[in-house]
Amino acid sequence: MTIDRDKALGRHTVGTLDSKVALVSGSGRGIGREIALKLAREGARVVVNDLDEDVAIETARDIEALGGTVVAVVGSVTDPDFADRFVGTAVEAFGGIDIIVNNAGYTWDTVIQRMTDEQWDAILDVHLKAPFRILRAAQPVISAAVKSARTAGVPVPCRKVVNISSVAGLGGNAGQVNYAAAKAGVTGLTKTLAKEWGRYNVTVNTVAFGLITTRLTESPADGEGSIDIAGRDIRVGVSRQLLDAMATQIPLGRAGTPVEAAGAVYLLCTPESDYISGQTLVCGGGYTL
Repeated sequence: MTIDRDKALGRHTVGTLDSKVALVSGSGRGIGREIALKLAREGARVVVNDLDEDVAIETARDIEALGGTVVAVVGSVTDPDFADRFVGTAVEAFGGIDIIVNNAGYTWDTVIQRMTDEQWDAILDVHLKAPFRILRAAQPVISAAVKSARTAGVPVPCRKVVNISSVAGLGGNAGQVNYAAAKAGVTGLTKTLAKEWGRYNVTVNTVAFGLITTRLTESPADGEGSIDIAGRDIRVGVSRQLLDAMATQIPLGRAGTPVEAAGAVYLLCTPESDYISGQTLVCGGGYTL
């Protein structure tokens, strides 16, 4: 039996996304990182991003170790100039855009009577306003590329947008009125853009995640966990007791992994999904609302 050493090491040979240019926001850690790695393994040239420079660079180096091509854009997706920098980097480095994955985000939970305007605005900004800005910045690039292809008489390739949502945006979740509202908004954004961008041969879909094991859901050993977002110390993590209770509601009986979550996004980036648009794919182990 002959062993393909490149495949054994996970190195890129020939993939379904060869020559594609993919932008993945929030790809320094967790699900976003696995999305970036998956797309790179399939041949895409990737623009990675994270708020933290160290993890963004680490993801970029791991993609390069696979034989992939990558550039990193460090910064918050909520910065007013971020969308133009993100899109501009893709154009400057790789000449265009084929795939956009709006993944960046975090949670900042409490019940409505305790939620401040700052909490509400922060979560709406990162989950809904930031994707809107990125897609708005990408429109002239995509439109110009389509016009050029049609003028030249060549086929217009199918481009892909995958917006990340959550089952909280479909059915609500106690203590997450800001997050649920933002993710519900992502559904509206997706369905509307699918109608607007169909003429460009762009498919626009949403992946709504159920319980996925990341730093936002893992139960810390000491029972407490937090992340720093723009100088804010935000508590994250779910107790082991609650995680176990949630798992009982999932037909597969467990939380998903970031690799599995990335696989759902990848499905909507492949040529096999070229006639699927305006849809929400639930990646939740069979969980239903």
